[in-house]
Amino acid sequence: MTLSELRFVVALAREKNFRRAAEKCFVSQPALSLAIKKLEEELGLPLFERSRYKVSVTSIGQLIINQANVVIDEAEKIKELSKQGDRQLNNPFSLGLIYSIAPYLLPLIIPILRRDLSSMPLEVEENITKNLEEHLKKGALDAAIIALPFKKPGIECVDLYDESFEVIVPINHVLAKKSELSAKELGREKVMLLDNDHCYTNQILEACPGLEKNRDVQLGNSLETIRNMVASNLGISVLPKSATVSGYENPLVKTIPFSDPKPYRRVALAYRKSTVKKEAINYIVKSIQKINLNSILS
Repeated sequence: MTLSELRFVVALAREKNFRRAAEKCFVSQPALSLAIKKLEEELGLPLFERSRYKVSVTSIGQLIINQANVVIDEAEKIKELSKQGDRQLNNPFSLGLIYSIAPYLLPLIIPILRRDLSSMPLEVEENITKNLEEHLKKGALDAAIIALPFKKPGIECVDLYDESFEVIVPINHVLAKKSELSAKELGREKVMLLDNDHCYTNQILEACPGLEKNRDVQLGNSLETIRNMVASNLGISVLPKSATVSGYENPLVKTIPFSDPKPYRRVALAYRKSTVKKEAINYIVKSIQKINLNSILS
């Protein structure tokens, strides 16, 4: 049993296709297939069920693959330890953020990180949750700021803050006269949300009962695009509080808070349990907590 064989079975379990798994592992398909067969013979049991059109993981195979992920993570930890030594705060740190958080949180935390961790270069990636999860597991990212729930094997999360949602409507919209809105009132309106690749849309649908039944929901590519669409009188939308504070106003858009109970999301920092950069992660968490987010987002 080798680390390469374990990486092959993990890749096949993820891709459910020999060709794609081989491409991900940078080996030929016959080489990957032979290595997996060799491992199955060594273990004395099948890890996968194979057919002409489908590859699926057996029940015992899933348990072994889960453990293989742990073994691979621990092996990578040895490599990281040798690279980092005792100077992790002087080495680059890769931080991922989902699109609905990055534009509004980064301007607040970058100055603090530059001041407190000036010797640690920060590399930032904006992406959707699905891609951040994959990059985090592969080690391309050291941590990611996401919205909960985010329960993934081998991943630890630290809560950062809670953020409420607010409604935005055109300034001349009939709802603009209201001082607050209930989530149910959105079900009768033309609502614009991010496309389905973004977890933000699922958060809104879960937080606003009845909205998921609204057939008049339009999808956009970014929150700023949606804000401009609202300003153009094309409908209404829901934004995180951080996207509605001072500096992000539009004179053609009215922001209206929700009535109690106010829908919200919980933002957290996710990282691999096997990370060797825990000290740097703790510094980043403390830096974010230094920001008086309660006064900004309450």
